[in-house]
Amino acid sequence: MIELGYALSSEEHPADELVRQARLAEEAGFRHALISDHYHPWIDRQGESPFVWSVIGAISQVTEHLEIGTGVTCPTTRIHPAIVAQAAATAASLLPGRFMLGVGTGENLNEHILGDRWPSADERLEQLEEAVDVIRELWQGELVSYRGRHFTVDRARIYSLPDELPPIAVAAGAHGAAEVAGRIGDALISTTPEREVVQTFADSGGAGKPRYGQLTVCWAASTDEAIQIAHRHWPNAALRGDLSQELALPRHFRQAAELVTPSLIADAITCGPDPERFRDALATFEQAGFTRVYLHQVGDDPDGFMRFFERELLPELAAIT
Repeated sequence: MIELGYALSSEEHPADELVRQARLAEEAGFRHALISDHYHPWIDRQGESPFVWSVIGAISQVTEHLEIGTGVTCPTTRIHPAIVAQAAATAASLLPGRFMLGVGTGENLNEHILGDRWPSADERLEQLEEAVDVIRELWQGELVSYRGRHFTVDRARIYSLPDELPPIAVAAGAHGAAEVAGRIGDALISTTPEREVVQTFADSGGAGKPRYGQLTVCWAASTDEAIQIAHRHWPNAALRGDLSQELALPRHFRQAAELVTPSLIADAITCGPDPERFRDALATFEQAGFTRVYLHQVGDDPDGFMRFFERELLPELAAIT
């Protein structure tokens, strides 16, 4: 049985609009939401990138039941894990029982901004594992001094802790990250419906833990219109391999995306007004073993998508949800 969530796109919308969309998602029947944590958008045309922790605080004041998670925060380079631990503890206090910290190894796009060296993939996984260890230690509420290979904490204590500590979900798109996620995470996050990733997560300690997917979609009145919107706003969806982790600037993604055609976008993003296509795309996540999928609506018509979700998509999904 798949639960459905809504993905709040910080790259496409300013802070006040993200807050409005969170409230709208709750009213439409979504129980869960993920919000992206970026310093830059993928391409300049997307045009936004508000500070996620401020937005989460605002969302906590306009929703009552919606569960919020970061999708995902990189707690290693741009922001030290001790600061992420404090920020997440405060968010969980504002959202009692309905906050999740999603973490990952990040992208050069966001993490290079302070001039730090961008590490190799293996080193980034080491850093992430150590960062999660730092966060969990600080969440115990005691004075912590930590001397790790990658991070140092000097006599730090988090005083404002929630009554219930939030779960930590770890992002993974390949075997190595899925193995780490299974060992250190309370849940898995992935953007691709790969059965092998889910199985590695389970075999590494994640058996029985939640598995969250994210599906990028573009609803519009016609399929052609949806493809054009997605091609304009989210061409990075069709970029494969290591590009999403390695490119440093939005203009680099724009340059790479010049090779992306509308037909490639139609293959990468579920587009159009046909609820059956959405159902089939979600079914691939269900078949891969995911327990929840967050829907990321591309473009500037979230209200239209919410109406579509309530009136047409939910009835079509009854068979798998």
